[in-house]
Amino acid sequence: MTEQHDPRRLGWAHTLARLALLAAAGAATVLLLLIGKGGVLLVIGGLLGLALTAAGTWWSLAHRGVHRWIGALVVVLALAGVVAGYANAGIWLPALGAVALWAVALALARAGLREARPRHRMRTYPAARPRRAVLIMNPRSGGGKVERFDLVARARRLGAEVILLDTTRQTDVGALARRAVAEGADLLGVAGGDGTQALVAAVAAEHALPFLVISAGTRNHFAMDLGLDRDDPSRCLDALTDGEELRVDLGTVSGRPFVNTVSFGAYAEIVQSPEYRDAKLGTALEALPDLLLANPDRRLLARADQARLDGQQALLVSNNAYSGADPLTAGRRERLDAGVLGVLGIRVDGPAQAAEIALLGARAPGLRKLTAREVVVTGTADDGADIAVAVDGEALRLPPPVICAIRPGALRVLVPVHRPGAPRTSGPLDWRSLGALALGRPLPEAAAAPGGSDEAPGGSDPAAGGSDAR
Repeated sequence: MTEQHDPRRLGWAHTLARLALLAAAGAATVLLLLIGKGGVLLVIGGLLGLALTAAGTWWSLAHRGVHRWIGALVVVLALAGVVAGYANAGIWLPALGAVALWAVALALARAGLREARPRHRMRTYPAARPRRAVLIMNPRSGGGKVERFDLVARARRLGAEVILLDTTRQTDVGALARRAVAEGADLLGVAGGDGTQALVAAVAAEHALPFLVISAGTRNHFAMDLGLDRDDPSRCLDALTDGEELRVDLGTVSGRPFVNTVSFGAYAEIVQSPEYRDAKLGTALEALPDLLLANPDRRLLARADQARLDGQQALLVSNNAYSGADPLTAGRRERLDAGVLGVLGIRVDGPAQAAEIALLGARAPGLRKLTAREVVVTGTADDGADIAVAVDGEALRLPPPVICAIRPGALRVLVPVHRPGAPRTSGPLDWRSLGALALGRPLPEAAAAPGGSDEAPGGSDPAAGGSDAR
């Protein structure tokens, strides 16, 4: 369901939009005043520096040895050249002022759009207090949060049974959950990472039992998007005595559950390395050249509903769509009950496309963003080998075709009645919508929808039905 607008919040959104346009106009005015002192060169030089920085970064990532150092040198020289050019022209301080005004304009614009967009709130259902709650806890998860927040003792005081994982050996968490159900558990919960959460969530969904998420992992993406407290995981246990239910979707990849994301391509290949966990950065830098410069026949062949996604270097499939299209920081999911998969495809063929992504962001042709109910990855054009997959961060290899699907409303999640709530997102930055907001008009329907401009499921992506010609 979508909450109604608070008139005061909407009024504040109008004010923020007007301030954003004022700050943007101020930045433009500074540039116009500098026309005689190199204002045009200010803009051109800044854009050129950004493009060269992106191209140099791509070159350093896609090569090894001397070529990598050349790419890094291009980045340093591009940034230094912009700074030196501004200083030499005597427009360093005005340029800094213009950049500051533009940054303020962007921040105000996003805040205004965030306030104006109605927030989707997942429907809640009354929940009975569980009689026999079984909680599986990983003592090593999140750097030892189970011990630090005294989760075992607190859970037992609330009447829950706690199964503490033995971290010295591999444990079948799903089997533990199924045994607990067989012995009469009427609620399953996990204090651990998102991968462990997904395995136990699948058992809870299979038996239509409520599931309790305790935010004791490292990043806790699932807990964040459920609106739980990530700073104090012990507050999640309040749901045992004062809780309500959410009905959320559960993703599957070749029958295996996931709560956040499934990655294919470059990232999935990197996490396969045994050295990755101990030296993430070094392992990634060593593997990236082979992945970015791979023969086109080695790239992914995929389909999202009816939309073809061939030739991608990386593909991210998520349980519901993320708010952003940044390949490094996908953002947040404003809802987990839309019944769709979020899909983000990344293709960078050279420095020019890297620069396009830096300049155009989500509008760059190297990024494809859409939603779908099914994603099928058949592998690469020249072999039928198992496909590298990262499921909620866990490295796997699965036989093709790998099919990602969504199970709408499959999971009954028990959450505390009093919880922080999921952070609101601003969605894509649309200056036309911002202008309408500044004039006191309502946002267009597409801009007001949660998730912003995500394509509708069912192959409505512009390239649907044809092969990727880029």
